[in-house]
Amino acid sequence: MAVTRSKSGPAPQDQWVEDARPSVTPAAAKAKARVKYALPGDIASDIRKAFIGTSYMREKTVATLTRAAEAYDRKRYEEALRLGRTVADAVPGVAPVRELTGLAAYRADRWNMAKIHLTAYFTITEDPEHLPLVMDCDRASRRYRAVEKVFEQLESSEPTAEVLTEGRIVMAAAWADQKRYAEAIDLLTKAGGTKQLRNPSYRHVRLWYALADVFDRAGDIVSARELFARVVLAEPEAYDASSRLAELGATAPRKNRKRRTTPVSKKKVD
Repeated sequence: MAVTRSKSGPAPQDQWVEDARPSVTPAAAKAKARVKYALPGDIASDIRKAFIGTSYMREKTVATLTRAAEAYDRKRYEEALRLGRTVADAVPGVAPVRELTGLAAYRADRWNMAKIHLTAYFTITEDPEHLPLVMDCDRASRRYRAVEKVFEQLESSEPTAEVLTEGRIVMAAAWADQKRYAEAIDLLTKAGGTKQLRNPSYRHVRLWYALADVFDRAGDIVSARELFARVVLAEPEAYDASSRLAELGATAPRKNRKRRTTPVSKKKVD
């Protein structure tokens, strides 16, 4: 992402430096000053090029987005949204501005606002990365036909495997909301939701959990138990899989740790 560094929440950019001051007593604590937060240079440059107005207001707009990005990094999503909207009104064609504002709105559960800005981001960049979030906004608002339309758009946009998986998960959840369980199960199964993998990737664990949830909602307890157990086996702390498994009357499985009989050095490497 252009402004934020990861979906799971950007790492704080706090850095602390010692401020050497004369102390009254040896035990006095040294004061610390925080390094000034700054936008990536290319984003600041894009805002300056797109802004129409005085140089003072141009720099003020850059400073406003800087504060918005810092607020987002510190999980102050409402503040980030308020500041981001101000900048988006001034430079609506700058993609990172729309992205940050849309993500802040999504984290703040402001579904309509998130959809507006994340859709604009897609229109500007043709990057489908955030289309699953747009789908989720429509799902939260129970606009299920809109979810299907965005999913069709996502499929035709050549997304990465991870982005397509997220879109399928949201689509399946929207169908399950409407009790269209067979369609949801079919979609996730074709996407690999029932594959048994020794070393599953993050997206496969996501698929297992999503499919387990649909099975549970459809009343197929046996299938739900099996898939929740797979999730727990692969990632014990993933989501609420352990508690969901317990609610279904099953215990978390243990990994099979068989003693190795062949030395690693003699194993055939493909």
